[in-house]
Amino acid sequence: MSGLSAAADNPIGTMAEVALLPGWSMSNGHYMAALHVKLAPGWHTYWRAPGAAGIPPQFEWSGSKNIESARFHWPIPDIYEQNDMRFLGYENELILPIEFTPSNAGRLIINGEIMMGVCEDVCMPYTATFQGAFELGDPATNTSKIEASLKHQPKHLSGVRCAAAAIDDGMKIITTLQAPNLGDLEMAVVEHPDPNVWVSESMHTRTGRTVTIESEMVPPEAAPFFVDRSQLRITLIGAGGKAYEAQGCTGS
Repeated sequence: MSGLSAAADNPIGTMAEVALLPGWSMSNGHYMAALHVKLAPGWHTYWRAPGAAGIPPQFEWSGSKNIESARFHWPIPDIYEQNDMRFLGYENELILPIEFTPSNAGRLIINGEIMMGVCEDVCMPYTATFQGAFELGDPATNTSKIEASLKHQPKHLSGVRCAAAAIDDGMKIITTLQAPNLGDLEMAVVEHPDPNVWVSESMHTRTGRTVTIESEMVPPEAAPFFVDRSQLRITLIGAGGKAYEAQGCTGS
C-alpha cells in the first residue's frame, strides 16, 4: 500500500507529487521500499547534500510504527549550474530506495513527511506526507524502478586518507583519494554525520588520478573539535551519472 501527497493549499502542489512505493522483504530481515518524487517537466529537487545553492531534504518518521531506522540509498545525482553556482539534484523524477529496519516482527506502518526544495526558475520549500503499510514476507511486485535506482549508485572507493587541522571555529579536513577523472563538471562532497555540524562547500584539485579535497567543519559551539574520520562520507561526482564514494577515511 502506498500514499500520495501534494498539499492542496500549496501553490506548487501540482509541481510535485510524493508516494511511497512497495518493494520487498530482504534476507537480512529489513524491508526495501522507495520514495517516488514526481516533478512537473523542467522542475528539480535536491540530493542529500546539494551544495550552497540547494535545499537539503529532511525527513520525519514520528507517526510510523515498528520502524527502528531508515537507511537511504541515494542514486547518483546530476550536476546543475545556475547563477555561477553548482548544485546536485534530480529533474522530473526521483526514485529514492529506503531500507527500513523493523523493531519487531509484524507489520510496518510508515507515516512519513519530507521537507524539500523544488525549483524551476526559483526555488521554494515544499512539505509532503506519505504513507505505507508493509508485511514482511509479502511477495514483491512492480519493483523495476527501485531495482534500477539501486543499480545507479556510486562505486565504492577505498584507500581514502584524511588530515585534520584546527581552525578558529572548527576543523579543516584535507582528503586525498585516487579516482578516474569524471570530467569538467566534477564535484567533491564531504559529509559529517551530525547535521548540526556545518560543512563548507568542498574545493578540490586533481593531478592525474590523485584528488585533493579541502573542506571546513564548524560545530554549534564554533570551536575545534574531535572528528571521527570513520564517520565521514566522501563522494566524487561527475556528469553522465558517474560517481565514487567512500565511507570513512584514515589518518595521513
